[in-house]
This record gives sequence, C-alpha cells and structure tokens, in this order.
Amino acid sequence: MISSKVLYVPSGSIHKIIAYLGDENPEISPLDGFLLRFVGQPQQGWIDLQSKGVTHGDFLYRLSHSKAAMKPVTLIPGETTFFFFQQLAESHDFESAKLHSALNAQSPYKEGVFVPDTYQLPVGISEPKAVALLLSFSRTKHRKWSQKIFGSYNEHKWRNYIRIASVIQKEAADAEEMPLISSVIANRLAKGMKLQMDGTLNYGPYSHTAVTAKRIRSERSRYNTYLYKGVPPEPVCNVGFDAIRAAIFPSKSKYLYFTKGADGKHRFTRYYSTHKRNILHVTK
Repeated sequence: MISSKVLYVPSGSIHKIIAYLGDENPEISPLDGFLLRFVGQPQQGWIDLQSKGVTHGDFLYRLSHSKAAMKPVTLIPGETTFFFFQQLAESHDFESAKLHSALNAQSPYKEGVFVPDTYQLPVGISEPKAVALLLSFSRTKHRKWSQKIFGSYNEHKWRNYIRIASVIQKEAADAEEMPLISSVIANRLAKGMKLQMDGTLNYGPYSHTAVTAKRIRSERSRYNTYLYKGVPPEPVCNVGFDAIRAAIFPSKSKYLYFTKGADGKHRFTRYYSTHKRNILHVTK
C-alpha cells in the first residue's frame, strides 16, 4: 500500500500522525489511528518498512516497531554539487543522474544551494526525497543566516553574495584570510579589473582539476575570470558561513593582488611589481 520503502513520521498525537501520512497515502484513513491504539504508538522520525507495497497490517506494525537506519554523509566547504552527488551515490547506493534530475526538478539553482554539514540520511530513501531533505535543511539555514546578518531574507541578494562567497571559498587558505580575499575581489571589481582567479575554474566536474596556463587560454565559459570581467554568473561551489560573511563584510584594504606562499598562506599587495616579486620568491 506504500510506494516508498522508508517514510517520515512526525512527532505528535496518533491523530496528527495519521493525518500527515494520509496526505501522501490515500489508503491511510482515520480508522488506522484507532487500530494503532491496539498495535502500539508510532515511532517518530524515519521508519523502515523493509519493503514496498506492504500489507495494511504489516504497515501498522512496522509503523510502531521499525526504525530506519541512518547513514551520514559530509559535504565539505568548497566542494561542488557534482562531486557531492558522486559521494552520495557511492555512500548511499544512489544513482548520480537521479540526484541531478531531482535537483533540477526541485530547485532553480544547480550550485551553491547546499550548506556544508554532516547529514544523516535514512538508508533506503529515494533520490528525490534525499534531495528534498538536503534542500529543506539548507534553505532553512541560509534563511537563518541572512536574518541573523540583515534581519531579513532577500533570495536574489543572498544568491549574489553566495556567488562571491564561492570564489572566496575556493581561493582562501583558511577562514582568517577570507575577508582579505573578499577585499581583493571588491577592489578589483570597483576598478573594472578582471578577477583573474584560478578558483573560478574549479567549478562542477573540475573541482579537483589543477588550473594550468593551457586551461586558462582554452576555457571559454563564463567561469574563466581571466577572460571575462565580474564574478561568474553562478556560484562555483557550496559555501560555508565564514565565506558568506566575508563576502558581505570584506576587509578594508587597497590590495589588488595575492599569491600563495611556501607556507600555504597568501601574500597580499596593492602593487603589481610587488606581486611579481612575491611570485618569483615562491617559485625559486
């Protein structure tokens, strides 16, 4: 009678639970609430029915006696949705193509929509429901972050900050550097300069691909900030709160250039001549 192997049961009274389940499953009726008083109180959270199409009696029994196993998956800051879905497919026996199809159906945005975190997903959940869970959590988190900073949530405005934050997330060595990276982006944009940042080319399937001089010359997409001015039209990756905060509150500086030192930290400067010396110092 149930088309899904696992389902979510909210907290509350038996009446509330049956009403919730009945919205998605027409075969569930108020009579089931009466029967459950003899079978047992329904579990709360994710329930494993163990198979699809169980009988009515088995459904009521498992509703009150079965609990779905949960399995974690971690999205790290700076990772792209392409690789996150590959990771999900491997860890939870999903099909990557179905995850992408579910995202296309449920969200107008294809990147920068998920909040880096460790998620617990029930074993046996379908791809569309898994994506719906991830999106619901992330949307709520983004809205809370915006309200914490601005006192309100404007989706278009927030998405613009995520675009900038995604570049910061790819470029910064750590959270401490993020406001300085953000200041370089702001200063270059204000002067009409191209960003010329390698991290923008680490989008989608290129998240872990080294950016070479050949790639910079051949890449024609809008992600190539050596070729086009401005921030890429879509986020480069999924971003954490530190990167978003840095995008909103860049450090006040006159820096226009930075390069990574031997210690992994970046060297910032206002002048191109100093920038060239910094590069030579690293390559020696």
